[in-house]
Parts: sequence; C-alpha cells; structure tokens
Amino acid sequence: MPPLLPFLRSRLAGGPGRRSGNPQVLLGVIAMLVGLAVGGAIVGFLEAISRIQEILYGGGAGLVVAFAGELPWWQVMLIPTGGGLIVGLLLTFVMPGRRRQGIPEVIEATATRDGRLPWGRGLVAALGAVLSLGSGASVGREGPAVHLGATLAATLGGWLGFARSMRRTLLGCGAAAAVAASFNAPIAGALFAHEVVVGHYAVRAFVPVVISSVAATAVSRSWFGNFPAFVLPEMRLVSFWEMPAFAVLGLLGGLAAVLMMRAIEGGERLAAATRLPPWARPALGGLLLGALAIPFPEVLGVGYEVTDAALQGALPLALIAALAAAKLLATGISLGFGFMGGVFSPSLSIGALLGGTFGLLLSRLGDSLNGLAISPLDSAAYAVVGMGAVAAAVLGAPISTTLIVFEMTANYGLTLGVMVAVVLAAGLSTHLYGHPSFFHGQLQRRGLDLAGGPELHLLEALTVGPLVRADTPTVGPGTPLPEVRRQLLAAPHGLVLAIDDDNRLLGPISAQELSAASFDPNLDPLVVAADLIHPSPPMLTPEDTLDQALRVMSGEGLEHLPVVEDRTSRRLLGTVRETDLLLYYNRELFDHRAAEHPSAGKRPFS
Repeated sequence: MPPLLPFLRSRLAGGPGRRSGNPQVLLGVIAMLVGLAVGGAIVGFLEAISRIQEILYGGGAGLVVAFAGELPWWQVMLIPTGGGLIVGLLLTFVMPGRRRQGIPEVIEATATRDGRLPWGRGLVAALGAVLSLGSGASVGREGPAVHLGATLAATLGGWLGFARSMRRTLLGCGAAAAVAASFNAPIAGALFAHEVVVGHYAVRAFVPVVISSVAATAVSRSWFGNFPAFVLPEMRLVSFWEMPAFAVLGLLGGLAAVLMMRAIEGGERLAAATRLPPWARPALGGLLLGALAIPFPEVLGVGYEVTDAALQGALPLALIAALAAAKLLATGISLGFGFMGGVFSPSLSIGALLGGTFGLLLSRLGDSLNGLAISPLDSAAYAVVGMGAVAAAVLGAPISTTLIVFEMTANYGLTLGVMVAVVLAAGLSTHLYGHPSFFHGQLQRRGLDLAGGPELHLLEALTVGPLVRADTPTVGPGTPLPEVRRQLLAAPHGLVLAIDDDNRLLGPISAQELSAASFDPNLDPLVVAADLIHPSPPMLTPEDTLDQALRVMSGEGLEHLPVVEDRTSRRLLGTVRETDLLLYYNRELFDHRAAEHPSAGKRPFS
C-alpha cells in the first residue's frame, strides 16, 4: 500500500486519546488526490485513443474523418471489423461477467454495491473502449472515462477502509474528475456526479466532488491546453420570437433521443438474432459500420468533426439531414453489436446535426420568419440547442448537460433557448421511453429499479449477511422431545434449529410446531426433533436483500428466519430477526438522508 494511504486512513479513523483532525479537510485532500490521479488517467486514455487512430487511419483526434475519406473502401471496412473482433474476444474471454462497463455500473455500485467497483473490470473496460474508439466505432468516450475514474476512486476508498457513505462520495469524486478532464468542463463535471452518479445533490459531498473536478481539470489543461472543444462565433437570441422554434426543436430532440436509444436496443436484438457467438458480434457490427462509412466517413468515431461542421453551419441541408440519420444508425450498430463506449458524444453529434437541419429548414421557409431573417450563421445556433436537447434526454441529466454544452462551446448567449429545448426534450423522452435516461433503462432490464427513491433502493441493496446471529440453539434430528422442549424454553428468541451431522439445516422448531406435543407426556418417549420439522422450511442466504427477507417473514408470519450458505448445501450460518432488519434499514436510511442534509440530527438507534 502506498505510504501516504495508511497515514490518511489513520487520520480519518482517529482513535482513543488521539485527535483525528477535521475529517472534511482530510477528505478534501483525498478528493484532490483522486482528481489528480483521474486527470492523469484520462489524459493517458485520450492519448491512447489518438495513437491508435493515427496507426489505423493516419490521423489522430480530429482527423479521423478526413483521413478515412482518403482510404480505399476495403480498408475503411477492414479497420472497424478487425477492431470489433479484438473487442469481442476481450469482452468474452477477459472481461469478468462478459458485460460492458460504463456509467450504469457506476450508478449500480453507488446504489447497491456500497460504492465498490472491481479494478480489474475498470482496466479491461478502458482497454476495450480505447480499441473501440481507436478503430472508429460510433461510441462516446465519457462512459468508459467515468467508469475508469470511479474505479480508481473506489480502489482508493477500499485501501483506506472507508465506510459506505464515504466510498459513495469518492465514486462521485472519480466521476466528476473524469467528466471534467474529458471535456474541459469542471462545473459540469461536479454537477454530473451529483445528478447522475450520486443521484441527489448531497451537501456533504459537494466540496470534495468540486475539488476533484478542479484538480482533474488542472491536469487536463496542463496537457491539452485550455481550449473549448468547439470554437464558435458569439451566438445569441436575436428575438424572443425564436423561443417557439426552440421549443419545437426540443420536442424533436426528445424524439431523436428515443430513436437513438431504441436503435441501440434494436442493434442488441439484431446481434442476438444472428446467433453468432458473442465474441464475433462486434466484428459483424464493425463490418456493417465500415460499409456505412464508405459513403459517410463522418459516422466514424466520437463525431466531433461532424459536430463542429454542423455548429459552424458548414453543411448543406441534404448532407446534414443524411448525416443525422447515418450517425444514429451507426451508433445503434456500434453499441448494439458490442463495441465498448458511451452514448454522450454520439448524442451530441446527432443533436447538432438535427438542430442544424432544423435551422436550415427554417431559413428555407422564406426570407423571414415573423419578420426575422434567418442567416446560415443564425441557423447554426440551432445546432447548439439541438446538441443540448438530445444529449440531455439520453443522459437524463438536463442541468449538467446544459452546462457541458456551454463549457464545450464557451458560448452562453443561447442560455434560454437551450434551457427550453432541454426541458421539453427530457420530459418527452421520459414519457415515450419510459425511463428518465438510457442508463436507467439498462438498469431496469437488469432488475434494478431506481424510480422508487432511496427507500426502495436501500431495501433492494442491503443484504442480510451483516445481521446473521449465531446464538440460536441447535438440536439433532433424533433429539428427544423433552430435550427439544428444554432447549426451546431456554432459547433467547423462542426458536430452535434442527441440523444434521454436517451442519445442514433440517428446519426450525418453534412453539407453534411444539404445541401439539407439549401437553401430552405420553408422547415424550415417542417424538423426536425430526417429527416437528416443517417439511419445506423458509430460509435465507447472506446475499438475500432486506426486501426479500421482509417479504418472506410477512408471508410466513415469522419474526425469525434461518440463514444458510446457499440453498443447495443448506449449511447453517445462523438466523436473522425482523427487528434487526428494520433497525438496520432505519440506520442506513438516516445515513443516506444525512449525506443530503448534514443537519438532519442525531443518528437514531445507534
């Protein structure tokens, strides 16, 4: 373990007769270390992508489309196909669980895994994303970047032995640092962590998250310089008569976001329908992507080149409309067939192309609209608004997405227009898609419902393992009735567990099972413990959630349940009590509320 980490852990933990210092100050120091580490990791991540693009296409960041347009058709098809094959092999034979890693996994770790992320998966996911983006897949870099940043933060939290709430804060720090370093957007990075990863604006976590975001931005700017992603002329609202047009664009952006998310899901279904082995599906996706890139090389990569062209108003109407459809299709193929990457950058491109198309159509309606002439430069402003609308609807993060757009363009003149479009796009997308974001839809399909608020999250996230008691007496199957009666009377919770010689659970015995034999002394020499056991006793495992345990207790009318290693071996571990479950849930819920509102008061039942 690095020598600094034991010192920080000891200072945070404190001890008898020793001052631990101000925990918030020490947490700020750790947050700064997270920001610096994640900032450096993101610089390496982006540089690795650029180097691979230079090797495969002849040009790195910002030049892939230009160089791909000069390559022979077979090479344009071969590069993403080969990249897809390597990514498929990596995902199938190296990635634990064979599942891509990104923002949904970070949200899941915050909600259900106590802020833990395996570092091995983070490294493999980053490598897969480098290969995917390097070979031209139409995916974003923000998903793998956030996962990498959160993994580094979670690893540090594990080394320091942090409690659950502290680890969740560090996850937010890692996510904020990754977004800030990736997009040169420190304000949006801090808000993104709260809005998407943490899930609420926690007062206690705000300071360390901001520190990490600023530190990561400093590292990124020291390497890449302090430049916005897109350099635009000053844009502003010419007239408030444009607001209805921005509102219409927001609704169109919501529709486009739903189409994009459905295209990704449709790509997944199509890939599964091919019945190819999982390792071969990204290769087929790369072949399809390459075929699409022959007439439209602009669909390759994160899409910043085509986004910039749309924002500059440099594309004719027919081409920009065709590219919007092509980029949407390319994103559905890339993510649906198994390339590793995110959805933010493609949503920016699709939104900019949609907005640019909308602006040019307005200019074609006539020389004036309500007395206002729409020039090509004015129409490019709609690309900025469309970019924010689609991205906000896909990410389900209207506040941080709006700020990312402003920080990436260094242009705040369209604030009202972007806000109107973002709100309408997010609302319509949620209504049509059924989930507030693409990430929530993914988690819902895995059985994790984030729509129920922290109360339901905790019930579904907390497990009974920490609450298992080993103080319940046990008897063998041949134990005579008088001994069972004596054990039951002495049992602290009115329960005895029958087990065999290998410590396997046979079943619980309570006063209810004993009642029939309790008042007939003639049965004493005839009845043994095996005669009193329920034929199919309810039981739990340490991995069962509080929600599952309380449902079983309610359905069976029990206040105690035995806990076994697993339902196959049935090796007994102990019991859990209903009162313990409720107290545990109450304490965790209070801690969750206290993270949002530090003045919530004294922790109950501690």
